[in-house]
Amino acid sequence: MKKKIPEFKSEAAERRFWQNHDSSEYINWNEAEIAVLPKLKPSVKSISIRMPEMMLNQIKVMANKKDVPYQSFIKTILSEKIRQELHSAT
Repeated sequence: MKKKIPEFKSEAAERRFWQNHDSSEYINWNEAEIAVLPKLKPSVKSISIRMPEMMLNQIKVMANKKDVPYQSFIKTILSEKIRQELHSAT
């Protein structure tokens, strides 16, 4: 018999609870179903980054050639590099 999941006063309280408790005591993971959340958007955080003006100008030119905003282009480059680094680390 699984334990009853308590009611939480806030998301922070629930987060603290699951950080300190084993979910298998509360949930039968063999009966779990895969959830598809098509409208879920990843959290984003604004940052400030300093770079040489020449580098930024080159990025803007490259982004313009691809007809994408330069900030989106930077995210694409970073994403590709992260994927490469993670793949080569395994």
